Amino acid sequence: MSAGVELDHVTVKFGNFTAVNDATLDIRSGEFFSFLGPSGCGKTTILRTVSGFLDPTAGSVRIGGQDMQGIGANKRPTALIFQNLALFPLMTVAENIAYGLRVRGVDKMARRKKADELLDLIALKGQGDKLVSELSGGQKQRVAIARALAVEPKVLLLDEPLSALDLKLRQHMRNELRAIQQRVGITFIYITHDQGEALTMSDRIAVMSDGVIEQVADGKMVYDKPQTPFVASFVGENNPFPGTVSKATATGAVVDTAFGPLAGLNPNGLKVGDKAILFVRPETLKLGKGAAATSFTTEVESVAFEGNMTHVFLKGAAKKNITVTVGRHGGVKMPAQGDRANVHYDEAYGLVLPEGKMARE
Repeated sequence: MSAGVELDHVTVKFGNFTAVNDATLDIRSGEFFSFLGPSGCGKTTILRTVSGFLDPTAGSVRIGGQDMQGIGANKRPTALIFQNLALFPLMTVAENIAYGLRVRGVDKMARRKKADELLDLIALKGQGDKLVSELSGGQKQRVAIARALAVEPKVLLLDEPLSALDLKLRQHMRNELRAIQQRVGITFIYITHDQGEALTMSDRIAVMSDGVIEQVADGKMVYDKPQTPFVASFVGENNPFPGTVSKATATGAVVDTAFGPLAGLNPNGLKVGDKAILFVRPETLKLGKGAAATSFTTEVESVAFEGNMTHVFLKGAAKKNITVTVGRHGGVKMPAQGDRANVHYDEAYGLVLPEGKMARE
């Protein structure tokens, strides 16, 4: 059984510092929901507020429709997996999994039965008598998940649980976590600064910056249709072209940039004279000549071959490179350092947003 989680104008302050500022959202029951953002943006503070380890300065948290005001962490229908996992090294795997049941006074036979069921769920059947030290990093992750699930929470909270793993194992565990969540069907709230984790696993993502939720949407929407310059520059690679809107329609706009007038979609209805940033992702930029309003010429600074793709770094404005990503079989001749390169894109892949704060590089 799972439960939804509602944040209703939640603000959390530490003295004069505002860690979370007026956060409002509705996490659906059974959803894999991620908070994504750089270190210090407030995502872990939200997690600790949902779990009951912190009280909101203002606003309220509801789980399954019930206001959590005055309900301590040990009484909430949640379980929390910490970044360092916090497994007990002197206990067996089964004892680790059943620890929460032991604290609740469940008898030994029932605890072992539940541990064995969860070992089967996490694909570690028959390994309950091992010590934690005998397990690999990925296996320890799964044991931590099983221990949290043993107490049958309605909401599972995960605070960057994969951050200590190497890249290959982290990628593997993404699929493992998502598969486990789908099997048990409970609400997962996941904290990460890794865009790949959030985009791969989540039903929806809240992108945060400086305590503020910038956008809530599914991964495809966050990537293809970011609502703010911060989201556009934080989620995936993006090329910003700042300037001033010189032409505008209900659907499109032209921005006068350092490379001349460049066109893109205009979802915010910007008007002539507005300060704006045109964003074009590296994989949608193409080498070669194109239409006047969606093409420019500049110098090649370097070319980096990366196996399945090649990155062409072009000279941009204000000492910032423009990146063009070409697939392994892109069918174009690669320029060399120092060449002049023609670049173009489809107007549908250009996005004009109001001038605003971008993610730090």
